[in-house]
Amino acid sequence: MQLRNELEPDLKTAEQRYPKVLEAILAYTNFCDEHGDEELTEYKKLEDKLHSLTGKDMSRFNLGEWWEEEGAEPLAFKISLPDPVFNGDITREELREIVKRLKTFGEPVEGDDSFSDQFGLYLDGYYHSLLSFNFKGYDPKLFQRNKDKNGKYFEYSADEIVARIMTIL
Repeated sequence: MQLRNELEPDLKTAEQRYPKVLEAILAYTNFCDEHGDEELTEYKKLEDKLHSLTGKDMSRFNLGEWWEEEGAEPLAFKISLPDPVFNGDITREELREIVKRLKTFGEPVEGDDSFSDQFGLYLDGYYHSLLSFNFKGYDPKLFQRNKDKNGKYFEYSADEIVARIMTIL
């Protein structure tokens, strides 16, 4: 199922921003390798530059030590991708599609190495934010392994997740 355009990740904007964001991250890393940045002066300049490119608060991103996480390219993609917005009228079918996408997160996608194929693996954060912004019943634990009263592990099915999220509107 296709989601409405306003619910889909804005990959076109992300692709336009991505080269400049990646270049800025790598330039900062090169600067630090050569000169250091003990006072974090250049770090602040990087935050300001990326904020001006994207409008995002950079405090939620690890700009200084990205190599300890997923790498510069995924970080640049996440920064480049516009945040989801509150929609208020996501249908049950659309919610089911979002949950399905999250439940199949990480499965290989065959494609032509396009931008969306290259970074599709990193859209989970977008979808979790979309749910968080739009549903009071959203809880990230619904997508994790949980323990029942007897100490046995289980995972909620997609239908159970949809039902739980829709319960509290």
